[in-house]
Amino acid sequence: MRKVASFCDYFIISSATSLRQVGAIAQGIAEDLTKDNLKPLSKVPIGDESGWVVLDFASVIAHVFYKPLREHYCLERLWSDAKKVRVVR
Repeated sequence: MRKVASFCDYFIISSATSLRQVGAIAQGIAEDLTKDNLKPLSKVPIGDESGWVVLDFASVIAHVFYKPLREHYCLERLWSDAKKVRVVR
């Protein structure tokens, strides 16, 4: 991201098939990145039903979408000039 946006190095963009899953994925990302000494600038919202949770770790910004919202906003298209890095766990 650094070549196309000065505010972070990476975007994590993920999707879930339910609103409950959005929160669980966001919580999992926050826990995993905290283990790697990346501290979130805010806490994961509890019970959020907006369908889109954004976690800001300064150099990494994680977006967790309810699948229909991810398709609607299509951040991949908006930031298409950024280099894509696929992470498999």
